[in-house]
Amino acid sequence: MSGAKQDTYLGELIGQTRVCFSTPRRPPSAQRLEGRVVILDLAFASGKASPPYPSVTHKLIEQLGPRLACYLDHHDSVFHQDFKDDPRFILATKAEHGACPEMVTEERVKRVGEVDTIVCHNDFDGLASAAKWLSGGREPFEGCDRDAYAIDTRIGAPSERAARIDRALRGAPKSFELRWDVIKLMMSGLSDESLWARVDEAGAQTLALELEAEQLAEGYRLLSERVAFVDATFAEAPFDRTHLLLKGQELTTISVVRVADSVTFAAPFDSGVNFLTLFGLSGGMPTVVSVPCKQLGRSLIKVGVPRAKVSRLLDDLDLS
Repeated sequence: MSGAKQDTYLGELIGQTRVCFSTPRRPPSAQRLEGRVVILDLAFASGKASPPYPSVTHKLIEQLGPRLACYLDHHDSVFHQDFKDDPRFILATKAEHGACPEMVTEERVKRVGEVDTIVCHNDFDGLASAAKWLSGGREPFEGCDRDAYAIDTRIGAPSERAARIDRALRGAPKSFELRWDVIKLMMSGLSDESLWARVDEAGAQTLALELEAEQLAEGYRLLSERVAFVDATFAEAPFDRTHLLLKGQELTTISVVRVADSVTFAAPFDSGVNFLTLFGLSGGMPTVVSVPCKQLGRSLIKVGVPRAKVSRLLDDLDLS
């Protein structure tokens, strides 16, 4: 497959339906998508305007026109209101639906009817949504909805088989070949051993990234009762940033990870924390945001870290 450095792969066929993997900020062009299109688990891009459109997502929707059969997503976005009167759009918040596959129902698949192309997010949640749609709205394997919820919300534990798939996807974030294998594996009811071998090979890479993240997590420092911070700028090996953020949330509510000129703030989706409101940002996930390092001090103050501790931290990091 070509285009390994792209964010969108214009898929292969399962039956008569083509499955395409994408990311929110770099969706495919409408001209390259065949026939009637369903879009699953693809968040509205924030801060990625494409004049005259307010986002690249709006551009894709407008250019698809009546060929867009259904847009189904569960990520918070101020842009949802733009489509509230269009029945093709089934849009929810993360609090309403922690994962996307549970929104893919037999009734909805039947109502939409035959489609030529599915565009889905390239993570476990998106792939499971596509596999469920291809299965007529039925779980492609037992516990699919529950596993997707656990993986996407990080609440509870997924099944061991789903954890293996998720680990593989995180270990090979740009591999379209792996994602196609995962779709086929899900459609087999997770029974194809030859596909499992390729999944586990990719998963081994994530284990190394998680181990490095756990070592970095030993450097977390509590800045307040709710905020833990770690500087991973000088990590000696690649690491899983999501895993590092989650390790911080084992200590307290908000984890903050600095890597060079960027700082990521994260909190559990059900924590009540809204970084978009706190930081005055527009669009995106309210519980996971990244800001420039130059905004670290003011951002920490906005999440309740005392000014004196912020000043000491900035001095320690030589950022004051």
